[in-house]
This record gives sequence, structure tokens and C-alpha cells, in this order.
Amino acid sequence: MTNFERCRGWARTHPLAVDAILAAVALVCMVIGSFAEPYGERGSTWNVHSPGGLSLTLMALAALALVFRRRAPWIVLAATSGLSIVELVTSGPRAPVVMGAVIALYTVAASTNRPTTWRVGLVTMTGLTGVAMLAGPLPWYAQENLGIFAWSGMAAAAGDAVRSRRAFVDAMRERAERAERTREEEARRRVAEERLRIARDLHDVVAHHIALVNVQAGVAAHVMDKRPDQAKEALAHVRDASRSALGELRATVGLLRQTGDPEAPTEPAPGLGRLDDLVDTFRHAGLPVDVARGDADLSLPAAVDLAAYRIIQEALTNVQKHAGEHAKAEVSVVRVGPNLEVTVLDDGAGTDAQAPDDPDRGGGHGLLGMRERVSALGGRCSAGPRYGGGFRVHAILPVTTAKQADRGHSPVKGGTTA
Repeated sequence: MTNFERCRGWARTHPLAVDAILAAVALVCMVIGSFAEPYGERGSTWNVHSPGGLSLTLMALAALALVFRRRAPWIVLAATSGLSIVELVTSGPRAPVVMGAVIALYTVAASTNRPTTWRVGLVTMTGLTGVAMLAGPLPWYAQENLGIFAWSGMAAAAGDAVRSRRAFVDAMRERAERAERTREEEARRRVAEERLRIARDLHDVVAHHIALVNVQAGVAAHVMDKRPDQAKEALAHVRDASRSALGELRATVGLLRQTGDPEAPTEPAPGLGRLDDLVDTFRHAGLPVDVARGDADLSLPAAVDLAAYRIIQEALTNVQKHAGEHAKAEVSVVRVGPNLEVTVLDDGAGTDAQAPDDPDRGGGHGLLGMRERVSALGGRCSAGPRYGGGFRVHAILPVTTAKQADRGHSPVKGGTTA
């Protein structure tokens, strides 16, 4: 950090001291200026004389008022203008007390808006100049009187320019800070919107090809026995449509992958067949988990199987993170009619266990993800605190449609229902 930057930092943190220094400098300039009288009686350019006691008092009072120019700019302007008028009326423009009014006018102009600046500046300029011309000892056309008008106008213009620059710099700084705060959020939002658009396009493309496959497969099944050539042609269309659908799916999903994701899955999607391995990982981490299953020999759709596994995984993760050190968990997976019911209970104590997904408490969005998974399958999901302590997650996943259930088409192998 340079010396100039250190000085600027000190000036920002000590404004009253800066104003005191400015007032002292102004006082010195006023005293020096009061010793010189241009175009004196002897005909010389400068004739040195001593200022009177009243002039020194007025200069000291004007300098003292300037110390408080930032705290009360309007009062300081009124005070210095009054002192300047007294000096102009009593002694003439030989003691430059008006310098204090010029500095005060600059301060007011730098701290207010432009219309107010020009109104106040015009009143100050015409007032001081008018008093000097009408009540001062010099002729009204003397250059000292015109100098008061010029310096007052320049002070108002300079203050307005400084105010405009500060406003511009503050606006740019605020805009930069706001852009910095929202840049990452805006980027994430745009990525999410683009991925949603891609997902919709993927749905449209794949749905078209699947519909074509369905129609051609129906044609092949209808003419398989009587027209095998036409059935072969229909199956060829099925193969081409499925190949196109896979290509579109592979290309679109490639756009949705995160950086560093593998090109293709290295293992099948998890399901309830790996529930024991999942539970063992939590047990090894110190969370006692009891499992009760009534889904033996149950063949589940892939989406339902994956959703049940992910719900149990997220629920046990929340138990481990929020339920406390001595908490225990119970997992239940049973088939009830056409539905699969998944329940995860814990006996944890503590407020975090009651709201594991409250963003204000530092949680994630696990419960929201559970509900979205279940809703996508047409099921229901509820989660909340248990009476007496702990937390309960309960999900109902439809395994078969109501129409299939009425017909007795159960997906349970061997005709048994757990």
C-alpha cells in the first residue's frame, strides 16, 4: 500500500480531523490575504497593511465554522455568509472572510442535489456580490467584487461535479457488487433452465420414437402368423426407431452430465436388492438399523425399485446427521394391495431431527427430493415428527394400477403377496 492510499484511508476514517486541517489552512490563507491590498494609495501593485481586530475575529470565526462543515453544511454556509457580509460592510473586501463562505458553498453543493445546488449557489453569489457592490467601500465595478461572484460560482459548480462523480462511482460499485453476488446464482439458474428445456426436448423425441415402436410392434404381432414378410418389415421399423431413440437419448443425456461424470454407467441402478448393503454401511458408521421386509419375491418396476431405495437412503442419512448420537432407526418395506409402503422411523431427540431439511438450520433438500420422486410415480409421501420424539418418513409407491389390481394381475411371483 502506497503512502497516498494510506493517507486516503486515514482521511476517510477521520473526517473531523481533515476538516480541522482544512479550516486551519483556510485561516492561514485568509490572514495572508488580508495583509495585501491590491492597487493601494501609493500606486504600487501591492501595499502591505495590517488587518484590524474585527477582521481577525471574523476570520477566526469563519475558520472555526468550517470545522463542522460536513456535520452541518447548511448552518456553516449561513454562518460564513453572515460573517462575510459583516466583513464586507465594515471593512471592505480587504480581509477575505468570504473564502469561508466559498468553501461552505462547495460543501453544500457536494452533499445535495443539482437543482438545490443552483438555487443556493445563485442566492449566495448574488447576495455576497450585491452587498460588496452596494455597501462596500470600493466601486461597484471593482474586480474584487466580480471575484466574489466568480469564486462563488466556481465553488457551486465544483461541488456539483464532485457530487455527480461520487454518485456515479457509488452506482458502479453497487452494480459490481450486485453482479458479483448474483453471478453464480444467475449461472445456476440459466443452467437449470437450459437443462429443463433439454429434458423437454428429450421427452418429445423419445416419446415420438416409443410411440412409433409401439405401433409397429402391434402391427408385427397382428400379421406375424398370416404375413410374416410384413411382420419382418414392421420389426425392422421397430429396430430403426429404437436405435434412433437410443441415439437421441445418448446425445441429450451427454449434455446433462456434470463435469467429471463417467461416459456411461458402470453398474445398474440400485434397488431394494441392495438394501442389506446400504443398511450395513450405516451400521458400520454407528447407526443401529432394524429392517422389516414383507416384499419377498416381489418383482418391482425399475422406477419404483429405485425410488424406494433412494427414499430409504435419504431418510437414513437424515437420521445419521440430525437425530443425535444415540438414535436408532427402523426400516419397513411391505406390500399393501397394489402399493409398496416404505417407512423409516427413528427415536432421535433434538430440534434438528424434527426439521432436517430446514435451510435455516443448515439442512439440504432431501425431503423435497423424496416427495418429487414419489409424486412422479403417482404415490404419496409424508414426513414429520413422531409423537414422543423422533421422526417418521412414510412413502406409498404404486406397484400396479387399479385396473390391473381389479383383474388380479399381481406382479408378485408365484401368486403370493407379502
